[in-house]
Amino acid sequence: MAEITAALVKELREKTGAGMMDCKRALAETGGDLEAAVDWLRKKGLSAAAKKAGRVAAEGLVGVYSEGGRGAIVEVNTETDFVARNETFQAFVEACAKLALEAEGDVERLKAMPFPGSGRTVGEELTHLIATIGENMMIRRCATLSVERGVVASYVHSALKPGLGRIGVLVALEGDPTETILALGRQVGMHVAAARPEALDIASVDPAALAREKAVLAEQARASGKPEEIIAKMVEGRLRKFYEEVVLLEQVWVHDGDSRVKAVVQKAGAKLAGFIRYQLGEGIEKQASDFAAEVAAAAR
Repeated sequence: MAEITAALVKELREKTGAGMMDCKRALAETGGDLEAAVDWLRKKGLSAAAKKAGRVAAEGLVGVYSEGGRGAIVEVNTETDFVARNETFQAFVEACAKLALEAEGDVERLKAMPFPGSGRTVGEELTHLIATIGENMMIRRCATLSVERGVVASYVHSALKPGLGRIGVLVALEGDPTETILALGRQVGMHVAAARPEALDIASVDPAALAREKAVLAEQARASGKPEEIIAKMVEGRLRKFYEEVVLLEQVWVHDGDSRVKAVVQKAGAKLAGFIRYQLGEGIEKQASDFAAEVAAAAR
């Protein structure tokens, strides 16, 4: 049996594009035989998956799962929306959302967990899906919310099926864990999906974003030619409008167009403890596609 050196692992990685741990395992399984290890990776679909890893994956699904005072949300990306309608892929995202509760928002921990009924880890099951379906995929992110006494409600906008869609929201409410509070949590989730708040309350607004907003408002106010002490008051007044746009508790309740979210939650005898909103593909730079050019390139 040949010694499995770092140089041998590196050579196998360069040949196949597979991950380091997969290459180590392949060499161990084949007694250090490089060519046999290449075949082993191909048979397992790991080499084929690696070839797809450079392609942009900005479609897919957001999955949510909640039970009592805990909830999890996950985003799994694919290259095309077509795969998001694949039942096997949907089942994978559903399972990941449930497992993410135990992963506590750590993607690497999630990928290392056993995938139910497969004998593989979540990461290995993802690799298997990539090889089977033929598209690059990735578990992009996951997060959890929990409360000691209360509920974590979930909402999915335009759901393909329960718990799966393009926009997913988790809402944590502290209070009596009743059906009324759970229903309110879902309504808040619907509000969050539509209104896109950036912070829970004024205190949690990003300091850098607040500083930029103040600088812009001050410059606008100075154009009026008023003294600095008046300008300061003008900025403070206009900041209230800014908070109403980005702070969840300060926003106008979308369900009646009049009340504030904080008033609605307070009236229900609850406290809003947190929220998470995932929109599929946000922040991923998608590649522009020219279908005619692709066909011409393929023909050449």
